[in-house]
Amino acid sequence: MDYGRRNTKKYSFKCPHLKELRKLSSFVLDPLDFKQRHGKLLYILSADVVEGLLSECGNLLGIPVSSKVPFSGLEEILISHLIAEALHLKKSEIEAHWVKKGGLFGLTSESLIKEAIAFAQADSVDAFEAVSVMFIYGVALFPNIDGLVDVNAIRIFIIGNPVPTLLGDMYLSLHLRNSKGGGTTVCCVPLLYKWFISHLP
Repeated sequence: MDYGRRNTKKYSFKCPHLKELRKLSSFVLDPLDFKQRHGKLLYILSADVVEGLLSECGNLLGIPVSSKVPFSGLEEILISHLIAEALHLKKSEIEAHWVKKGGLFGLTSESLIKEAIAFAQADSVDAFEAVSVMFIYGVALFPNIDGLVDVNAIRIFIIGNPVPTLLGDMYLSLHLRNSKGGGTTVCCVPLLYKWFISHLP
């Protein structure tokens, strides 16, 4: 026997196109009668797994799923005055700490920490919260490059609809690690942990 070898199985799920079946279900005249004769088949057709998971992720974070358009990566290039306005900083302060690292532009974690501390000491609550939340987006929700809150995390912060992107980020990261057979999963690990724990008995 070879005890050093692991036998890991790969799973995939087929997602059928239910659009036409859903149209047909609208022709059922008496759904209760249909349910008694055939069970909860209509219920299965109406279940949309992604929507349920989206709202569940939103509930875990305490952030409702917004009707705003989520981050797509096709947004306009951020201009420093927009970032400065969102963070209650001067445009020159943004430009001074705007760096390129790992092929992406962003703000250094060190500069955001300094600004947050300065705002906290000055009792500037709105500014402190804006900088702190931006830092959380870049480090915890959308981690990418150590020491940098990258431009994508900043865009998601400014858009204000992180939940769909968080879910997509988790799916993509898990899929890539599974398809490559290992490596580092880069996503919001605390959210993934909370989601797993919430489904344990």
